[in-house]
Amino acid sequence: MIKTVEAIIDEQGNVRLLEAVQLSRTSRALVTILEDECAARIPETALLSEAALQDWNRPDEDEAWSHLQREP
Repeated sequence: MIKTVEAIIDEQGNVRLLEAVQLSRTSRALVTILEDECAARIPETALLSEAALQDWNRPDEDEAWSHLQREP
């Protein structure tokens, strides 16, 4: 089972879970360090897909799909 739990990591690397977790055995975990709350937020999926979608950022693509855009 995969479970995501929010935590705080201090400057010394100590991890403090923000909710109690009950485990039946010792388990492995991955830790992802997030940006500060006040930092500018760009969805990670947008950053990851930017290069793949760049080829579609052309005037001829805009014209081809323009019939799907709503009229003002």
